[in-house]
Amino acid sequence: MTDLTHVIDQSKPSIARVYDYLLGGKDNFAVDRAIGDHFKNNLPGSVAIAAGNRQALIRAVRDLARDGVRQFVDLGSGLPTADNVHQVARRHAPDAKVVYVDNDPIVLAHGRALLATDTGTTVFQADLRDPRTIREHREVVEMIDFDRPVAVIFSAILHHLNDDEDPAAVVRYWIDQLATGSMVYISHFRSGGNRETAAAEQKLQATFGRGRWRTDAEIAALFGELELVEPGIVPCASWRPDLAAVDKEERELTIWEQLIVTGLARKV
Repeated sequence: MTDLTHVIDQSKPSIARVYDYLLGGKDNFAVDRAIGDHFKNNLPGSVAIAAGNRQALIRAVRDLARDGVRQFVDLGSGLPTADNVHQVARRHAPDAKVVYVDNDPIVLAHGRALLATDTGTTVFQADLRDPRTIREHREVVEMIDFDRPVAVIFSAILHHLNDDEDPAAVVRYWIDQLATGSMVYISHFRSGGNRETAAAEQKLQATFGRGRWRTDAEIAALFGELELVEPGIVPCASWRPDLAAVDKEERELTIWEQLIVTGLARKV
């Protein structure tokens, strides 16, 4: 990471790098680990949020590829980790194309290094709040055919937008670009009405100066008029769990596992 210090502010934590640390990655700095350690030490069990979210995304990409989707746009993709979107998709669809977008320069650097020889995948730096610029970016125009089904992914990113930044409008822009049969995947921190939710939300707002947990109804509204597919909006840990991971007697989710939900919806 030493060659990135001229573009990366090591004095401020990064959402992508904190998430990387919570997932056991090494692409983070002391300032990021300090935030991650707060969650590990002061809010025990909260690391399950990051792990549950990642596993649900992996299952969603798997199912999308199995169902015939061959184009993916991952907005707020974060740092490369095990089982990235393009790797999961290509296990089931070797011709899958993936565009990664993030606003963190370290994501751009590491992503380009990983994908240097991959002609079916690209990554570039852009702001989620400016969807038109992303849509018109040369690499999106060249790689994604919006006359065919596309999966647009908002994995654990929309809760970092404040209400006045209108996350629903961001999703709506992409819905308007999509052909029939396209899919939108969203995972989002969920208001739990308890002290755990309040403590976690307060810490992230204090750290990054932004973000809001939302209720199930508010999260459902982000999908607009799309058709939610089974099982609807549920905790990530409960979204199409692999049969091998399901206990004979369904266990009760921890309060932390209930704090992040996900859903997948189709444009009809």
